[in-house]
Amino acid sequence: MINRTKAPAFHQINNIEFLDAIKTNLDNGIKLNYINGGSQEILKIGFIFNAGNWFQNKPLIASSTNQLMKEGTKKYSAFKISEGIDKYGAFFEVENSYDTATLTLYTLTKHLNNVLPYVKEVLLFPKFSEKEFEIYKKNAIERFKINLEKVSFVARKDFMSLIFGENHPYGTNVNLSDYNDLSLNHITNFYNENYNLSNCRILVSGKVEQSTIKSLNHFFGKEQLSKKSLSKKQATINSNSNSSIYIEKENAMQSAIRIGRVFPNKLHKDYFGLQILNTVLGGYFGSRLMNNIREDKGYTYGIGSGVISLKDTGYFFISTEVGSDVTKDALTEIYKEIELIQTQEIPKEELKLVKNYMLGQLLKSCDGPFNMASLFESANEYGLDYSFYNNYINTIKEITPKTLLELGAKYFKKSDLKEIVVGKL
Repeated sequence: MINRTKAPAFHQINNIEFLDAIKTNLDNGIKLNYINGGSQEILKIGFIFNAGNWFQNKPLIASSTNQLMKEGTKKYSAFKISEGIDKYGAFFEVENSYDTATLTLYTLTKHLNNVLPYVKEVLLFPKFSEKEFEIYKKNAIERFKINLEKVSFVARKDFMSLIFGENHPYGTNVNLSDYNDLSLNHITNFYNENYNLSNCRILVSGKVEQSTIKSLNHFFGKEQLSKKSLSKKQATINSNSNSSIYIEKENAMQSAIRIGRVFPNKLHKDYFGLQILNTVLGGYFGSRLMNNIREDKGYTYGIGSGVISLKDTGYFFISTEVGSDVTKDALTEIYKEIELIQTQEIPKEELKLVKNYMLGQLLKSCDGPFNMASLFESANEYGLDYSFYNNYINTIKEITPKTLLELGAKYFKKSDLKEIVVGKL
C-alpha cells in the first residue's frame, strides 16, 4: 500500500525521448516534416517562409505583407475566408518574425480537405486590394501613435537599433514616416519575391495520417516552383556608439528600462551556459533581479531577462518598468546584480534550484505533438536535431559555479552593455 505521508522520490531527467520527426518532400520538392502523435484527431500545419524582417529593404514591408495576405484573395473576400474556415471549427493565423514568416492552420483531421482550399488561396493568390491596404495602413498608424505614448513600447522599439545598429535587419527602427511611405507596390513586390513555394517548408504535427500527406501533396505538391534562388543579404552589426540613451517623457508615471547586448546564438558553445546564467539573473520568478528589485525594494511589479537566439546572432536583454521616482535606484541595483555574477560563484543550493527549474520547464515544453514540433523546428532551422536538447540537459546537470563565473566575467562586463531609459531619471 502506498504511504501517502511521504513524498515520492525526486529524480532529474537524463534525456528526453522525442517523437520522431519524419522528413520528406512533396512531389514538386517542397520540404515537409511531420510529427505524428497525440490521441486527438487534430492537426497543426505550419507553412514557414524565409520572409521575415531580414529580407525586407524597408521597414514594415515584411510584417505588412504577412498580415495583408489573409485580407482577401482573387477568389474569396476576407469574410468568406474567415467564414469558410470557421465553419469547420478550424483556425488560421499568421506571424512575422526577424527571420521567418509563418502561416499556421489548426484543424480537425477529418476537415482538412475542406479548409485547405482557403489556405491555398491565401498562400498563392492574395489580392492585396487598394481598399484593404488603406484600411490596414490607417489602423496601423493609429495604433502606432497610441503606442508611442507608452514608455515600454518606445524602449523596446529603440533597444534593438541601439544594440544592432539602425542599418542592421535586426535593428531597424520604425518611425511614423515609415508608415506614411509604405505603398502597395512594396507589399506586392515583397510577396512575389519571397512567398513562392520554393521558399517554403511545411511542418505538420498531431494526428498525421498518410491521407494527410496526400492531401497536402494534392493541394501544394503539384504547383510549379520558381527556379529563382533567393540570396540572403549580408549584414554587419554596428551598434550605436552611445552606451546609454535617455528619452524623457515629462508626465510619465513609470520609466521603462532595457539593458543588453549582442550575444551568441544556439550554434555557439557558450549558449547553454549563458541560458543557465541568465535564469539565475532574471530568467524566472525566483531570480536575483526579481528578488531584489521587486520583492526586496518594491521598485517594480515585474523584471526579467532573456537570451534570444536569432538565425545570424542573438541578444541578451533585461526589461522592466519602475516607478519614475526610483529609476536611478533601480539601475543601481540592476548593475549590482550584474556585477555579482561576474565576481562571486553562485551558491550550490541556488544553482541546484535553478537547474531543477530549467529541467522541469524543458520537460513541460515537450508535452504533446504540437510542442514537440515547435522544439523540432526551433532546432531544425539552425541545421540541428533533437540531440541539441539532450546536450542542453547534460550541460544543465553538469555545469559548475566556476564555469558560470567565467561566463559572467566574459559576457556581462558593464562596458559591453547598452542601456535605454524612457521616462524620467
